[in-house]
Amino acid sequence: MAMLTDEMLLESYFMATELNLDREFIALLLAEIHRRELNTSDGSILH
Repeated sequence: MAMLTDEMLLESYFMATELNLDREFIALLLAEIHRRELNTSDGSILH
């Protein structure tokens, strides 16, 4: 995860949720988003 830029991480999360990928994968992405304390402009990330 450390190799992903913030932008790539957010894009990956949004794509994973759109495509209904594995919930554990989405949870990993979301955990990293929270770890980096990233914000989204549309507020669509749920805690």
